[in-house]
Parts: sequence; structure tokens; C-alpha cells
Amino acid sequence: MGFVLSWRWLCLIAPFVLSLLTCGESAMMSSDSSKGFDENYVVTWGGYHVMNLNGGSEVKLSMDQSSGAGFSSRYSYDSGFFHMKIKLPNKNSAGIVTAYYLSSTGNNHDEVDFEFLGNKEGKLITLQTNIYMNGQGGREQRLNLWFDPTADFHDYKFLWNPYHLVFWVDETPIRVLKNLTRQGAEFPSQPMKIVASLWNGDSWATDGGLTKTDWSQAPFTAQFQGFDVAGCVASTGNSCASPSHWWNGAQYQALKPNQSTAYETVKKNYITYDYCADRARYPTQPPECVLGE
Repeated sequence: MGFVLSWRWLCLIAPFVLSLLTCGESAMMSSDSSKGFDENYVVTWGGYHVMNLNGGSEVKLSMDQSSGAGFSSRYSYDSGFFHMKIKLPNKNSAGIVTAYYLSSTGNNHDEVDFEFLGNKEGKLITLQTNIYMNGQGGREQRLNLWFDPTADFHDYKFLWNPYHLVFWVDETPIRVLKNLTRQGAEFPSQPMKIVASLWNGDSWATDGGLTKTDWSQAPFTAQFQGFDVAGCVASTGNSCASPSHWWNGAQYQALKPNQSTAYETVKKNYITYDYCADRARYPTQPPECVLGE
């Protein structure tokens, strides 16, 4: 009963959020789903737990006690509008983490994350976002989605350009980090690859690690689609900050008024944790919080 009531409550205002975006904007952010996995991506670990489906237009990652799996883009990028359509594990997925993120390499790396934290069947799955800059993370936000992410594919996106970093769920912005480096804040600046993985995070992911993975439910599976990449490949001699790249153009340099309204609705109604508001953890707020993440 708690699950039904929770989803009913979430759905009450979801149509309002989604209706704020016009069909034209939705079309601009749609992508060519005809690209096959092998054109832009490569399996990086857990190869026996990766299944290529529908001629490479879909990949299924599976996980059991022996291994999870992951893949990454062939190239690193310096800017772009990246996306991945994902359908999450639909069983009792407590302890299981499905991740989609951008990451550079090295100890002082940059990284921006979507992490879906599994839960017992019938309970809400938490979406956690995080940002690492110069090797420092701890910038988590958590929210409840306004739909069941295990029932169908949804499009999760990063818009990363010289002006801001925007996390999107379908056509709704859920997090914005402005580039305020001139005011003393940090901003992701290192070339990053696109990465996806399915792994066991039961030491922390569900109920703070109290609820463990139920291996009798294995294998757990997550499905991925949308392997086209709209990004500027690093070290190609091109200026990845150039407005000639469409994702750096004027219409992508700030949220439009209706997008800003949708974003404020998400912050008001769906965010369950924001590191900027955690004064016990951060008595002195990080610069990006003070300046206005």
C-alpha cells in the first residue's frame, strides 16, 4: 500500500513538470537511436555478463555473485550533450547500483554521476547524482523519480558546455552546476569518457548499507539504448568550447524560463537530500553552494 500511495503522490505533479517543455524542445534534444553499440562503445569489464541485442541497438548488463559488468565510450570528450536510455533491474534490487556517468582518469579526476540505488521490490528506487572535481566528490543530491524506472526506458542526459553542467531526466532538468570558475568555484574541465556499469553496492546503497543484496534474485539485469554521441572528442585540434558545436549555442547556455520552472518544481517536490543543505557535514558551505549551484 505504501508503494501505491507513494507513486500516486509522485504522479500528481509529474504531468505539470513534463508539460512545461514544448514539443519543439523535446525534438531538439532527441537523438539518433540507430547507432550501434560497437561504433562508439567498448566493453570494459564483465564481458560474460554483457549481451548485445537487436543488432547492437541495445545492450543488457547482468550481475550475479561472480561479477557485474560495464562499458565505456571509445573516446574522451571535452564538451557535449550526452544521453543514455536505461531500464533498471525490476526485481528486489536492494544493494544493486546501476550507474551512468562521465569520468576522466587519474587521482585528481573529474566525474559526474547518475547512480540508481536499488531497493526492495515495491519500494522507490533513489536516483543519486554526484560531481567530482579535481578528485573531490561528496557533492551528492538524491531524489525520487516521478515514474517507475524499472517499467520502461527513460533518457538520462548530461549537457556539459563552457556555461553549465545540466543533468536531465527525459526532458526535465534535475540538477544544474553553473560554470562559476571566475568567482572561485570549481567546474569539470578534464576530458571525460562516457561510462555505464552494474555493480554491487550493498555496503552503502540501500538503507545506508543495512539492506543487503538478495542473491537468490540474481541475475539482476539493466538494459541500455541510445549509443549515438553528440560530443567534441578531446585532442582532435578542435575547440570544444566553440559555438559551432550546437550544444554550445545560445539556446543551450542557460535554461529557458519553462525549463527553470520545471527545475524549481523538481527541487521543491522530489529532492530528498542536498549536500549544500547538510550543514552538519559542511559547516562551511562549498563555494558552488554559496555562489548558487
